[in-house]
Amino acid sequence: MRIGVYEHKARKGLIRVSIRIAGGVIDDVSVTGDFFIYPEDSVFQLESRLKGLEASWEAVSRVLDEFFSSGLELAGATPEDFKIAFRKALEEAGLVEGA
Repeated sequence: MRIGVYEHKARKGLIRVSIRIAGGVIDDVSVTGDFFIYPEDSVFQLESRLKGLEASWEAVSRVLDEFFSSGLELAGATPEDFKIAFRKALEEAGLVEGA
């Protein structure tokens, strides 16, 4: 089991990604912070989409791109901020080489 946690300081908020990987797949993921996203339950939908996914940057990046292209409203952070937080969390878990 591998665990990666990363806190990314966005323009006006903090994004914290905690990811647990078992058997090469994302076993659990949590996205918290002081950012605004609407609809509010969309973070739970993102977490749900990621659970059970192959634990690779390519797979996670693809899900993030699809997620943020669905017309969500963000304040204080950008989709790129979330991508940085996820990539660094995967890096902390030892699955992605430092960029």
